[in-house]
Amino acid sequence: MTGNVFNIQRFSLHDGPGIRTTLFLMGCSLRCRWCHNPEGLQGEILLQYNEKECVGCKACQAVCPNGVHHFDAQGGHTLAFENCTLCGKCMESCPAQALTKSGKVYTAQELAELAVRDKFAYKNNGGVTFSGGEPLLQADFVAETAKICRKLGAPTITVDTAGNVPWENFEKVLPWTDYFLFDIKAGSQEAHVKGTGCSNRRILENLKRLDETGKPIYIRVPVICGINDSKEEMEKIAAIAADVVHAVEVRLLPYHTFGREKYLTLGYGEAELFTAPDEEQMAKLRQIISSAQGK
Repeated sequence: MTGNVFNIQRFSLHDGPGIRTTLFLMGCSLRCRWCHNPEGLQGEILLQYNEKECVGCKACQAVCPNGVHHFDAQGGHTLAFENCTLCGKCMESCPAQALTKSGKVYTAQELAELAVRDKFAYKNNGGVTFSGGEPLLQADFVAETAKICRKLGAPTITVDTAGNVPWENFEKVLPWTDYFLFDIKAGSQEAHVKGTGCSNRRILENLKRLDETGKPIYIRVPVICGINDSKEEMEKIAAIAADVVHAVEVRLLPYHTFGREKYLTLGYGEAELFTAPDEEQMAKLRQIISSAQGK
């Protein structure tokens, strides 16, 4: 069994309890306007171009059979990403490694073995986290990889999800998962559609069903100005979180611009930018969450 992965992050401290190895799987069922992992949006592997590394040698243009690469009179390099079949010829020819793939195909065994190389550091409930993208779009692959990770010595398995998948996908990974990180992007239907292009109805239904399994849940809320940072919207989110019996914590994550340059490398155009909430606003929003939690 194989899966598509775009990053492996070692010694992660923010993707579940303890020190963790985070595996970022490709494919996502939301289109969050602030996404900082655009290489994880598509399920398939894509061509990625780093303009800063390009030396203008035109070797890629010479070998490409599909007319992807174009150079103007001034040496400017533009790409017709839609023509790329990922044959790899341009990547092999590029002396500066400006052309790469946005991900890699792994077998479950390969990925598990890579992950548990860090098991010497897995103390205090550390282990392996499956993130994305939306890892539950590759639920069979996650389940198989998690099973092998456990056999190879990973103490705990965490799945980081936005919840917008069929419930059956959760059921496939439940036997091997110790903790869930569950994103709540917005409380109201209107704000969720505005921010992600998708309803939150199935997400909230899955959150309720997941809570009924008794699995510990870490709720995470990205704070995006103009989307979910109002008092009214955060009160809705707080009420949802307060109903989660097995919530370990509710963490607010302020918007950041990390990853915005990656949009251009994939041919997506400029990333949409938002204003980051300041610490005073974050403190007010955290108080709303704390009050709903009875703290």
